[in-house]
Amino acid sequence: MTTPILIIGAGLAGTEAAWQIAQRGIPVELFEMRPECMTPAHHGGQLGELVCSNSLRGTGMHNAVGLLKEELRRCNSLFIETADTHAVPAGGALAVDRNGFADHLTRAIEEHPLITLHRQEITEIPDDRLVIIASGPLTSEPLAAKIAALTGREHLYFYDAIAPIVEADSIDRDLVYAASRYGRGGADYLNCPFDKEQYLAFVEALCKAEKVEPRKFEKIVHFEGCMPIEALAERGERTLAFGPMKPVGLPDPRTGQDPYAVVQLRQDDRHANLYNLVGFQTKLTYPEQRRIFRTIPGLGGATFARLGSMHRNTFINAPACLNQFLQFKDKPNLLFAGQITGVEGYVESAASGFLAGLISVALSNGSVFLPPPSTTALGAILNYPATASAENYQPMNITYGLFPPLEQRIRKRRDRRQALADRALQDLQSWLSRTAISSR
Repeated sequence: MTTPILIIGAGLAGTEAAWQIAQRGIPVELFEMRPECMTPAHHGGQLGELVCSNSLRGTGMHNAVGLLKEELRRCNSLFIETADTHAVPAGGALAVDRNGFADHLTRAIEEHPLITLHRQEITEIPDDRLVIIASGPLTSEPLAAKIAALTGREHLYFYDAIAPIVEADSIDRDLVYAASRYGRGGADYLNCPFDKEQYLAFVEALCKAEKVEPRKFEKIVHFEGCMPIEALAERGERTLAFGPMKPVGLPDPRTGQDPYAVVQLRQDDRHANLYNLVGFQTKLTYPEQRRIFRTIPGLGGATFARLGSMHRNTFINAPACLNQFLQFKDKPNLLFAGQITGVEGYVESAASGFLAGLISVALSNGSVFLPPPSTTALGAILNYPATASAENYQPMNITYGLFPPLEQRIRKRRDRRQALADRALQDLQSWLSRTAISSR
């Protein structure tokens, strides 16, 4: 019988890798340490639990993550099928019912006849079989120590922050209004409008608020795409009004004018019982969060279903450690997938797991893996960890900047991005026709 492939970590990358492997007739042993051993960010034992946001970001082809999601759809990804099934209104973005998504994913993995799920922490890396490490940015300290010893390098790390969630019935609907920016996708967000005086007082409160201090041995390095709201406020009093509190395209129907600033609330569950504060990742203390966030218009009586928090994310220096197929350079039977490789974002992590699953299938079968073209989003996800600079390696979301340029010059950015997407999907289809991957 075929020796099972071992996967460490049942987040988005690990579950996607396990599914793709098992769907091709190869058994999988999938290890997840939760709920026996929890992380600072997770709340339970569901597989693929989303902790930072329920948004999977934009759906249009003008955004590279929209293209990546479409490519995953065409490749029969479990992750994107689950997300589409549990989608909630979010304007031009794909957001999901957080619990419904995780329940669906967990059930699919538990019920697959070729996947054995172990609720157990792994502290040693086996060397007698194919192994995928998809333990994510919250890898436990014992396993992280083994990975550090294996790589022979210091782990790079940054801090990630989680945004608060409020209960819908505690929002003052007389002070907020429903709208999506520029009216795109319907009135899917609740908007809390600020006048200038309210906004400046809010920024001042953020700057003076008490924050959770890191431990002495920890250096704070924030990922730019997930900066704490108070860290942004400290950059200048207008920074938030040009960033997560930007009011442009969100006119208040009561005045017909854009407010001075706005906090957007995005639906977090299918039944619209919960809303998260968009862009409000934070490391403020819990008492300060309750005090300051209740000064947001419409949230004066807010009940918080979850407060924001801060946790350390670890990732390896992938360009120094991995080859072009996510394999550890000195141990070809050891693969890494997901955020621990330095890809950033939910969709990107699942895509990395998808690729690691296919690569491990080829290794198990003794065949040669045919990588997706570099012109595709999947190709960009595979290439980034191998081709980035090892001198200053940092986590990266999918972006059209990672794609090879078009042969023809297109001046308008939107048209250029659409052309990149058209080329990607055409090349993806050609790749699918030459592989054993079924497409929709």
